Amino acid sequence: MLIHINTCAQTPLYEQLRDQIIIGIASNQLRQGESLPSVRSLAADLGINFHTVNKAYSMLFDEGYIIMDRRKGGIISQPKDNDEYSELLQTKLSLAAAEAICHGITENEFVSICKQNFNKLRGTKNA
Repeated sequence: MLIHINTCAQTPLYEQLRDQIIIGIASNQLRQGESLPSVRSLAADLGINFHTVNKAYSMLFDEGYIIMDRRKGGIISQPKDNDEYSELLQTKLSLAAAEAICHGITENEFVSICKQNFNKLRGTKNA
């Protein structure tokens, strides 16, 4: 999986890295049990501070996307608490819906965009 970091973007680098790893998991580019590069190795490859990678890995660990092994480093896991995540998803989608409304996006367009993105990550065609 290739990771692209935009150093000019307003989104912090650790969030960009976290988001790309989650997208990699969702799209099966990263699979359960697969090891991530070490913090120092990934930082060197991306040309960023290792504390930035460490923060992204810490977030992924806290959210249940990875487990940490002293010998192997970060290993892809599967998040388990769907009830807690459902609440978080409600909050995120409420904000996304509000922003869409502010930009004149209709309900059908919003749902269509959501479906397209979901299906793209799953590797399926739109229903």
